[in-house]
Amino acid sequence: MFALGFSSGLPLYLTGSTLSAWMKNEGVSLKTIGVFSLVGFSYTFKFAWAPLMDRYFPPFLGRRRGWLLVTQVLLGVAILAMGQVDPSSQTVLMASLAAVVAFLSASQDIVADAYRTDLLTDEQRSLGVTTFTLGYRVGMIFAMAVALTLSDLIGWTSTYAVMGALMSVGIVTTLLAPEPPVTHRPLSLVASVVEPLVDFFQRHRVGSPAATAAQAARSALQRVASALWRYRLALGTLLFIVLFRVGDAVAFRMTTPFTLELGFSNTELGVIQKFVGMAGAIAGAILGGVLVVKMGIKRSLLLFGSAQALTNLLYIALAARGKDPLFLALTVGADNFTGGMGSAAMTVFITALCNRSFSATQYALLSSLSAVPMHLMGAASGFLAESMGWAGFFSFTTVAMAPALLVLLFLPRDLGRTPNPEAALEQLTHPTPAPEVNAELASTAKKG
Repeated sequence: MFALGFSSGLPLYLTGSTLSAWMKNEGVSLKTIGVFSLVGFSYTFKFAWAPLMDRYFPPFLGRRRGWLLVTQVLLGVAILAMGQVDPSSQTVLMASLAAVVAFLSASQDIVADAYRTDLLTDEQRSLGVTTFTLGYRVGMIFAMAVALTLSDLIGWTSTYAVMGALMSVGIVTTLLAPEPPVTHRPLSLVASVVEPLVDFFQRHRVGSPAATAAQAARSALQRVASALWRYRLALGTLLFIVLFRVGDAVAFRMTTPFTLELGFSNTELGVIQKFVGMAGAIAGAILGGVLVVKMGIKRSLLLFGSAQALTNLLYIALAARGKDPLFLALTVGADNFTGGMGSAAMTVFITALCNRSFSATQYALLSSLSAVPMHLMGAASGFLAESMGWAGFFSFTTVAMAPALLVLLFLPRDLGRTPNPEAALEQLTHPTPAPEVNAELASTAKKG
């Protein structure tokens, strides 16, 4: 799980903060750097082709490992190609290659998340997710800290070649890992799209799905209101997932240009990220996984989300202090520590919401929702930073967490605990008749 998480986390910064540092070094404007967030929209729409990866798969290694191998090999090649491009004079070409890397990375995430969901039992889930998240964070830091340090030593072209070669970690893991059994394979492409969505709302609703005669007689507006009320848990859950990443999404693209603007070199930032950032991420992921088990998902998300938001205040203090390596280390360590805890809790939460029968599509849909603000808000981050200044910018990213925490307060305490998936599927395929139908059947039986 650690190696698989590493392979999944590695490409993210190569189209994100690391690419931002490269562009900042080449004199690209903050606005252009921010707009580059749009190249990652594949992370948002990966649910669109997740059903294809559930329904079809390569003729080798099985449904999960086959797709993992394909995406990992292509990622290595695409990352290598990015290093051959000048981001200042070949901006469109760089954006195109970055979009390809993001698409392949999102596809790898689909299969990796489904593989983890299929393989882990309920008892193994927290430890397995913690291990995966730990590997993911380490992969991200390699792509950020190690890449920044290498860029001053061997240049950006060779740095991206090294990063592409590191995808071999995932390739070797895929070849050696076991293939989970196929518990459910949709009979058609339509079924592979519809069944996971219906299953999710079926298992995360309030009340019976049966429609009574009185309900049928209501106005259209009343029926819509009734449906919204019945599915308020599912809708509230989806809204929370969308809002939880807003603050991080805005800050994500600008933290590296911000620190470079303060006068730090690539090597200084890389060393701090490598040692302090990695230590914080590892400690946060481990502690987050342990606390989720002890505190429950809802309390963990409240605590970790609040902590994540408050660490943005450290960037305001750093902006006031200027170039201060010790304070930068404190800021980076706290940011990675709380980020590791928040990622662990959110990953456990999303995994708990998924039915193993539709794991690829459901996890892709839910994790895609969390990526929406990363790209929409991230694209505006450069404009916000230039218009608000760094203090105003990081103040905004701090309060941006508040809507998600407010929604979370209204969700049930047993967040993430779902009914028996098999029972839900049985209810979906053989729905219980309405009371009037039961009465009519009983009357018919008596007459017979």
